[in-house]
Amino acid sequence: MDFADLRVFVEAVRAGSLAAAARRLGLNAMGASRSLAALEKEVGARLVHRTTRALSPTAEGETFLAFAQTVLDEQADALAALRPSGSGVSGQLRITTSTAFGRKVVTPMIAPFMADNPGLRVDLLLTDDQVDIVGQGIDLAVRIAKLRDNHLVARRLADNPRLLCASPAYVARHGMPRSLGELADRACLAASRTSHWTFLRGGRTVRQKVGGPFTASSIEALHQACRAGLGIANLSAWNVADDVERGTLVPIEIEEAQPEPLAIWAVYPTSRLVPARVRMFVAALEHALGDPGRAHPNRQDRSRP
Repeated sequence: MDFADLRVFVEAVRAGSLAAAARRLGLNAMGASRSLAALEKEVGARLVHRTTRALSPTAEGETFLAFAQTVLDEQADALAALRPSGSGVSGQLRITTSTAFGRKVVTPMIAPFMADNPGLRVDLLLTDDQVDIVGQGIDLAVRIAKLRDNHLVARRLADNPRLLCASPAYVARHGMPRSLGELADRACLAASRTSHWTFLRGGRTVRQKVGGPFTASSIEALHQACRAGLGIANLSAWNVADDVERGTLVPIEIEEAQPEPLAIWAVYPTSRLVPARVRMFVAALEHALGDPGRAHPNRQDRSRP
């Protein structure tokens, strides 16, 4: 089975277009079409539906896609093992994370990581929506949340403490709340469809009802609204550290209660044959976060290098 034919198939499904796959791979459209036709002939099944505008995998193509990607990953890892030490990893690395974390933490890592691995291509998807990493062909998701999908494999990278904060102008107008009950009388900038914030008090988890005139699906938008004086926000400490240092936001300390911390997770679509480029990027991210990784308690972490 020809690796080049497999690569055309995988890229065509990822891009949703054979022409786009050809451009990514540096091929002409005719050559890409011939590769796909040769692969379909070899496997004895039609792998994609094609129209003049779009391409999508058939049921057989969906099944074959995971196999094809595994073969290509194994090839990349085998070639990497033969390269001289220090030559780095190569191939396509697809990552998704939240907009704020991507902008402040992940994006600054990309340039030096790619400089150390000149054969690497990176596609970074920044979104506050939780994407289907299997369906969208994502190699790695970095998530800050309580994980719900037990079908995925997750590795804990670091703590993610959170902080209540507001602008000095807001505190001057409305005063500094000191108890959970006082939050009910303040403008709290919550995520869309969120009615409660969770706190730790005396070793127990408690929920406090919050509300305000502004909600958003974007953490970046809540951060901006908080700086503008619209209310109190519950944000990750790494996200507001610069604001607190500059004095553009002030921390709010609630007596005997702290916002429930989350964790930063590396989430993989599967634990089987995690590509070297993914393992190396996770190691670099873990180092940048400065907290040794620990396995997700609900799944055995078989993805470590």
